[in-house]
Amino acid sequence: MDLVGERWSLLIMRELLLGARRFGEIRAALVGLSANVLTQRLDGLEQAGIVRKRTLPSPANVQVYELTRWGYAAEDAIFALSRWAAGSPAHDVTLPLSNAAFMLSLKTMMDAGKARALDPDLGFRVGGEPFRARIVDGGLVIARADPAGAGVVFTGEPTPLAATFYGPQSLSEAEAAGLVAVTGDRAVAQAFVDCFRLPRFVNG
Repeated sequence: MDLVGERWSLLIMRELLLGARRFGEIRAALVGLSANVLTQRLDGLEQAGIVRKRTLPSPANVQVYELTRWGYAAEDAIFALSRWAAGSPAHDVTLPLSNAAFMLSLKTMMDAGKARALDPDLGFRVGGEPFRARIVDGGLVIARADPAGAGVVFTGEPTPLAATFYGPQSLSEAEAAGLVAVTGDRAVAQAFVDCFRLPRFVNG
C-alpha cells in the first residue's frame, strides 16, 4: 500500500498494462482525474520504479509513460483484485469504464475452460480504439492493433460492450438496439461472449 495505495495509482497502472500511453491519453481514460493529481501520481510511481517515461522516436517525438518490468509484474495482483471486486453485490456493469478497462476485463473474467475449445481471431473497436486478441493456452492475449481482417470484430463503446458480455443485455439485443456491432462469424462471436460471466459469492 505504501507503493500503490494513493488514489488513482492502481487505475493508472491498469491503463498502462496494454502498453505505453501519453499523459493526455491516461487522463482522458480516467474520468475525474485532474492533470495536477495525475502528475503527482506518475511522479510517485516513477520514483517507486513502477513507471518510467520515455520519448518516442521521430516522427512522433512525444513523451509517453509505461510500466517497468517490475511494474508489469503487478498484473496478476491487479487482475485478482478486479475479479474480487466484480463479485460485489453492488457491482454495476452499466457504469462507465475506459476502453482499456473493458479489454482487460475480458482478460480477467474469461472462463479458461470454455475458451480452450476456441481459436478465434478477434478484433475490437472499443470507443474508437483498435485492439486485436487471440486465445492462447486458455488465456486472452491482447494488443493495441488494427482489427481489420479478424474473423470476428466487435464494435461499440466500452459500457454497452460490458453490459453485453456480462449482462443484462444479450448480444442480439445489443445489436438490435444499435449499441454493439459484430462482423464476421456469428457463431464464433456468440461462443466467445458465452465465455464470460461475473463471479457470485454468498456471504456467510
